[in-house]
Amino acid sequence: MTIVDAHHHVWDLSVRDQGWITGPALAPLRRDFSLDDLAPEARAAGVGATVLVQTVTVADETPELLALAAAGDLVAGVVGWTDLTAPDVSQELARLRALPGGDRLVAVRHQVQEEPDPGWLVRPEVLRGLAAVAAAGLAYDLVVRHHQLPMAVRAADSLPDLVFVLDHLGKPSIAAGEVEPWAGAVRALAARPNTACKLSGMVTEAHWDRWTTTDLRPYADTALDAFGPARLMFGSDWPVCRLAAPYPRVLAAARSLTEHLSASERNDVFAGTAQRVYGLRTL
Repeated sequence: MTIVDAHHHVWDLSVRDQGWITGPALAPLRRDFSLDDLAPEARAAGVGATVLVQTVTVADETPELLALAAAGDLVAGVVGWTDLTAPDVSQELARLRALPGGDRLVAVRHQVQEEPDPGWLVRPEVLRGLAAVAAAGLAYDLVVRHHQLPMAVRAADSLPDLVFVLDHLGKPSIAAGEVEPWAGAVRALAARPNTACKLSGMVTEAHWDRWTTTDLRPYADTALDAFGPARLMFGSDWPVCRLAAPYPRVLAAARSLTEHLSASERNDVFAGTAQRVYGLRTL
């Protein structure tokens, strides 16, 4: 089975600082990470295509990511950023899609997890921008913390034509072993048919130095039960995952957490869902 890694990043600190990489715990990430770094690990793991995801709310980053995608055959899709509150968001999305690699723009996202306003996603100007994303035929990646999930439900209800993709399961408190109220909020979001979820980011929500698949299983099982394999997709969250595990171990954990599924269901999680939701090229 050819795997799609539906969530990873790259950055070059000589081009742009990553202001979120602060403090000694994140020090291993304070270096450049390129597609050339990822490609050997991905290919060795059987990954045939990836989705490259934005990291900072800077307009210049998305054209750079699209150009990287256009320059090779590994990146099949890009989740970029644009200012959803701008009055010209439709024109900006059209501009991005006209750039080199613009055909690989599959979604946008915003760092909602950092917004102090708990109602940011349902502000009128944001909903207007999200409607433009839907009209452009793109998906919207939700990077939220678990307490923000009820707001995501409201947004999904407001825009039934837009597919919302939940990154990192909504960041449950795995290290603390807390399943509720996260599980209830995830189930509420999954009850909306225009939603999907990434089986990603779990290892960095667990204890970095001593996590096991047993720690992750309650959260993976909840997501599988809520969304089903046809709306769940694997993502490595490389290179952030390296804080807690190398690429092969992250993939091995995902395989272990889904080993009870049928072959067709595993194909959904590891390729089919990402291809359908993001409209990726056929592998």
